[in-house]
Amino acid sequence: MRRNLAARLGVWSAHHRKAAILGWLVFVVLATVIGGAVGTVTASDEEMGVGDSGRAAEILKDAGIDEPAGELVMVGARTADGWRDAAADLSKALDATGEVRGLKAPLPSEDGKDALLRFAIKGPSDEAGDRVQPVLDAVDKARQDGAGRGISVHQFGDASSEKELSDLLADDLKKAEFTAVPLALGILLIAFGAVVAALLPVGLALTACVAAFGLLSLASHQLHLFETTYSVMFLMGLAVGVDYCLFYLRRERDERAAGRDAETALRIAAATSGRAVLVSGLTVMVAMAGMFLSGLLLFKGFAVATILVVCVAMLGSVTVLPALLAGLGDRIDAGRIPFLNRRAKKGVHASGGLAGKVLRPVLARPKFFAVGAAVLLLSLAAPALGMKTEQLGLEKQFGSDAPLSVAYQKITDEFPGGPAPARVVVKADDIGARPVRDALDSLTRKAGDGAELTVHKASGVAEIAVPLPGTGTDAEAKKALHQLRDDTVPAAFEGMDVEAYVGGDLASSEDFDDQLGRGIVPVFAFITAVTFLLMLFCFRSVVIAVTSIALNLLSVGAAYGVMTAVFQHGWGAELIGSEKVGAIENWMPLFVLVVLFGLSMDYHVFVVSRIRESRDRGMDNRAAIREGITRTAGAVTGAAVIMVAVFAVFGTLSMQDMQQMGVGLGVAVLLDATVVRMLLLPSLMTLLGERNWHTPRYLRWLPKISHEEAEPTARPHAHNSPVPSGR
Repeated sequence: MRRNLAARLGVWSAHHRKAAILGWLVFVVLATVIGGAVGTVTASDEEMGVGDSGRAAEILKDAGIDEPAGELVMVGARTADGWRDAAADLSKALDATGEVRGLKAPLPSEDGKDALLRFAIKGPSDEAGDRVQPVLDAVDKARQDGAGRGISVHQFGDASSEKELSDLLADDLKKAEFTAVPLALGILLIAFGAVVAALLPVGLALTACVAAFGLLSLASHQLHLFETTYSVMFLMGLAVGVDYCLFYLRRERDERAAGRDAETALRIAAATSGRAVLVSGLTVMVAMAGMFLSGLLLFKGFAVATILVVCVAMLGSVTVLPALLAGLGDRIDAGRIPFLNRRAKKGVHASGGLAGKVLRPVLARPKFFAVGAAVLLLSLAAPALGMKTEQLGLEKQFGSDAPLSVAYQKITDEFPGGPAPARVVVKADDIGARPVRDALDSLTRKAGDGAELTVHKASGVAEIAVPLPGTGTDAEAKKALHQLRDDTVPAAFEGMDVEAYVGGDLASSEDFDDQLGRGIVPVFAFITAVTFLLMLFCFRSVVIAVTSIALNLLSVGAAYGVMTAVFQHGWGAELIGSEKVGAIENWMPLFVLVVLFGLSMDYHVFVVSRIRESRDRGMDNRAAIREGITRTAGAVTGAAVIMVAVFAVFGTLSMQDMQQMGVGLGVAVLLDATVVRMLLLPSLMTLLGERNWHTPRYLRWLPKISHEEAEPTARPHAHNSPVPSGR
């Protein structure tokens, strides 16, 4: 029988293991060194924008106008005007830092107990986060000096929040690395009972992540990235890399335990699990490519990052892993842990224990369990019907108790619209022409107190900062923004040959939501079509392809429901150290949809391939289902536990969007590996019977792909008999 691609790769690597291992190491080192040398390019605010806010930012960029990084410092006292001395001292200290420009006189609040200092950080706005530290130090000193006199000091602004965000992301990524890796290693130690067998998947996953980081740095020069992209890449890389290696390694160990010699066991593992890894990896990558259709730079970066890390992890699993297994031979069990090793050896093959007990009633009463599992998943999905999405501001991202969030809230309460005004950007051939100038002045007056007009005559551009009512992000602010966009601005420049767009933080969030709403339809259509076609090509069955999509959608729906319940409604949020924020991060639903459609194929392809393998050996449908699921139960359980553990780590990080992503993905994978794979899949396939494997007449032209590797008669286990080197 002709070997499939995975088998050929595995056998070649086993016979040329030095070349395979050395080639992998050289690749990882080169990717890391080159990526580090060229550095990473992050996306600018102008590139992030879409819609009217994006066009406003583009006008400013084309005109060479760099919006300064503005900062606000509120000085409060117990009595009216009690802040004056402290504000005067702080103003002098800020000037002395040499990093402040445009410092304005203190603006008193209505009751006179607070005052607002407004200024900008010198230099380009994209460097403000690196230059703001002396300003933060001066404000912190004023806060400490005034504490004993009843003086409060709060700071919020572009530079201070950017620095806080960068520092927090760096700390979170370190926390994820130092927590997720030991967790994965501990789970693998329990699963395999041997140090070397546990280290192998973790080592390969980490080297895959390191190489992918380097490649992503190169890619960032063509497609600029968001700072969260690296966290997403590490999350995906570690989970997928360990899973792929686990599937491969588990099958090889199963075959060795069944009495195969080293060469035969490795060849069978390559032809079966290796093939499943290739199909799964390809499915994940193609699904991730759907994010390019969103029209949003954020998702394009996520797509590139996840495709790169999945591709590298997949290639490592089918090339360097067979070479390492061939070289290690029985030494894969080195560093045995006595108690765990006995459990692992017992469970390597007799994995029909718990899975078999669960399957017996499922296969006996498939209709009952199919309906019950579907009802459970739909019940979990129910809260998603009321899901609200928004671009969570930094005050929500950091948590309500974070100093930056407290400062934002207090400044907003006393000076509404201050931290996040709308910005009207106007471009005209002659910005100084009388009709245009009159319209600008009139619009500024209508915007009310606090509105500021800035004219860049040489560039033909004008800006008006318009404070928004309420918190600057709530329903009242959104209503004011829409009125500004739909009525006030068009009326002010009616009949004039000018370009006028409304930008700002809230406008950017609204435009992002609108684009997301338009983009989700083509993305969803793409990933469902691709999943259908890949499963159809792989299994030559319309039924398998359709049920794959249906099961994925149930998992995604349940994940949406849990995310909505926890983060929007606050049910149990305190258990993970989070809190109710009233909405889901606007990019999260689309991201979770795409990622889960890809990741769920890990288990689905692995399990259904094993069922098909048993079916090809002549078993009836029910027996093949029992055989396939019990044989894969150990690997699927181990892989799911690792994925859930890695995602759970992200669920405990500081950023709200990382928490939502970790909880959403973790819950979905847990449900996918338990309710879907152990209850819904076998019961549904049992009910469908032989229709699972029927190929319609009009599709019989599809190539028939064998799901079974021809196996010679098993012979006694040959200890210390690695695959020959081929020399």
